[in-house]
Amino acid sequence: MVDTSTTVLPAPLTTEDTAIPARFTGSGVATGDPSRPGRVERWLEERRAAHRFEVERIPFLGMRDWFFEPTTGNLAHRSGRFFTIEGIEVETDYGPVGQWQQPIINQPEIGTLGMITKEIDGVLHCLVQAKMEPGNINTLQLSPTVQATRSNYTRVHGGTHTRYLEYFTDPGRSRVLVDVLQSEQGAWFLGKRNRNVVVEVDEDVPPHEDYRWMTIGELHRMLRQDNMVNMDARTVLSCIPFDRPAAGAGDRHGDSAFRRALHRSLVPGGAARHTMRELLSWFVESKARHHRRVSPIPLRQVRGWRRDEHEISHADGKHFSIIAAQVTAGSREVHSWSQPLLVPRGVGVAALLTKSIGGVLHVLMHARIEGGYLDVAELAPTVQCMPVNYEGLPDDAQPPFLDYLGTVPADRIMFDTVQSEEGGRFYHAENRYVIVDVGDDLPDAVPPDYRWLTVAQLTALLQHSYYVNVQARSLVACLHSLW
Repeated sequence: MVDTSTTVLPAPLTTEDTAIPARFTGSGVATGDPSRPGRVERWLEERRAAHRFEVERIPFLGMRDWFFEPTTGNLAHRSGRFFTIEGIEVETDYGPVGQWQQPIINQPEIGTLGMITKEIDGVLHCLVQAKMEPGNINTLQLSPTVQATRSNYTRVHGGTHTRYLEYFTDPGRSRVLVDVLQSEQGAWFLGKRNRNVVVEVDEDVPPHEDYRWMTIGELHRMLRQDNMVNMDARTVLSCIPFDRPAAGAGDRHGDSAFRRALHRSLVPGGAARHTMRELLSWFVESKARHHRRVSPIPLRQVRGWRRDEHEISHADGKHFSIIAAQVTAGSREVHSWSQPLLVPRGVGVAALLTKSIGGVLHVLMHARIEGGYLDVAELAPTVQCMPVNYEGLPDDAQPPFLDYLGTVPADRIMFDTVQSEEGGRFYHAENRYVIVDVGDDLPDAVPPDYRWLTVAQLTALLQHSYYVNVQARSLVACLHSLW
């Protein structure tokens, strides 16, 4: 893999574009009928009961159409499509460990994460899906209208057509509002990216029984519950540009200094600790300052990992393992299949520390290097780790600010839920997503790999590829739920 450092200065919005954030904001403050609570939850339960869903762990040899390649030991599909489990070796001067080897998912295809929107009664609504994925801890979660790899929507599996795909592939069927390639977990995927796209339609699009129309505000409300909105919906939501809500609009959480600072932070060109040009220069310098070399190696040669008939796991019982699963899903394009899944060890933490600087909310972002990133580093949450992996390590090897999370008073925690990661490749992978108002606990001055950004600055970067990582994108979506 070749490291690159191409940086594009986000362009100003055109006159046509300026109406789009206002329309998204109108949907964001529309939180649904308060007299009818629990509608979405009941619908999800109905869809869960309407289909047969089963996921069973099986031996590797029990998988249909998957095999370990004789020469490399890589785990691959006989079609040559979907994805492979391979090995990589990483060398870097970033972090406490300078060299390691590991298995990784190599899925070079660009998938589509697409949300159809339509104006209903003057408000944009999103067509969301109650989607089963084998790794979901609760089977069904809210997903984008289309969530499919190229192998899936070209029907390599021999299954049925992907519903509503034509609105993202056929010219003239829709208007594009958001369209950007974004990465996924750099510790578990090698160069993985998906097209995050939002389109608007005028024609009638009758929803299938496994789909329903929801406002962005309703989706934001569901984000405040554990494991309701899947990772792919969160990343699409994070790429949506918003305006500052009108005074009193969608006052979901009462008036507070935090909320007023958040509203000011949504304003493009508003007061910020750093200009966009200063932030981009810092980010490029962070990537240039650190060394990272990633080399593919055969899975059978990965040191420190072992394979038996049921899993590939780390010798110390940390990080993750690879297992095999047999899946039955009545609502999917294919009703039965088998596949490998990655299983993390424990629940991760992704935390965003926020601070009002000059009355404008800033979020503390980390220029983080991971082995699977296409471009060396991406902006990550303030804290992003799997705590079990740091057990027994000295204090100077612990992630910065992790200890601070254990001392935060409850009234400083603005958001705290457990959310699932990508259920199509990971089994029961969860992160605790936390947003904290640090007040005066932390100074404005921060370590070299960290910077304070406004939400508007993050939004501008999210219109471009490979600036903001997938965990940070989830937290951006969660932050918008706090308007």
